[in-house]
Amino acid sequence: MLYKTITYNGKKIHFQDEGHGNDKVLVLLHGFMNSLEIWASYTYSYMRDMRVIAIDLPGHGKSDIFGEVHTMDFMAETVKAVLDAVKVEQCVMLGHSMGGYVTLAFAEKYPYMLRGFGLLHSQAMADSNEVVKGRLESIDTAKINRPGYILNFVPSLFDESKRKSFHSEIKEVGDISIETTIEGIAAAQRGMSDRPDRLTVLEEAEVPVLFIFGTARLFGNNAARQGCSPVFYRRTRFCKTSHKEFRK
Repeated sequence: MLYKTITYNGKKIHFQDEGHGNDKVLVLLHGFMNSLEIWASYTYSYMRDMRVIAIDLPGHGKSDIFGEVHTMDFMAETVKAVLDAVKVEQCVMLGHSMGGYVTLAFAEKYPYMLRGFGLLHSQAMADSNEVVKGRLESIDTAKINRPGYILNFVPSLFDESKRKSFHSEIKEVGDISIETTIEGIAAAQRGMSDRPDRLTVLEEAEVPVLFIFGTARLFGNNAARQGCSPVFYRRTRFCKTSHKEFRK
């Protein structure tokens, strides 16, 4: 296991760098309150055939907190700093949920560094006013009872009808998430609530784009509507999972 750190703006970004070479590089970006550990099984499967870099985004895992707000653009800048440090000029990037928002910000800022990118249970639309309100209220909830907030949040990522069968996966995700501090939670929620609409990034992408999302909540799901739109439909792949069941 090759864990490394870089210093960015005086603080630490932690990441894992497995495999060899720069011909085929896969960069994995985790979701809210997760860490690079969420990708462990994928990292060790793919490292035989390519270089795999998984990054702890700011305020998550073993990476430092940089401020009261971690915008998706700022997180994308830290990802680029990691890639520059390990001399990766181009890669394929896959982002889960919040990591997908960061992937889109990266694609907008540094399109020349991508050979393709994918969104796993993520989407390009900005949050509605209702969702923004919910994000900001959740910060207050987490401040009152951080462990309770996390332990209630994690099961909601799984299809309710399957939660019993995913008991061990829910526990594993919970064990990772419980390490997230209130400062990390708040900075990420503020950053996600402030992100712009990036549908044009998808529409103007000159590289392959992959959408992966579950059919459990297909209708009313922004990720699904985005993937099913005429512009993107041929790029879309469906799978019968909910938000976190890719862990299975």
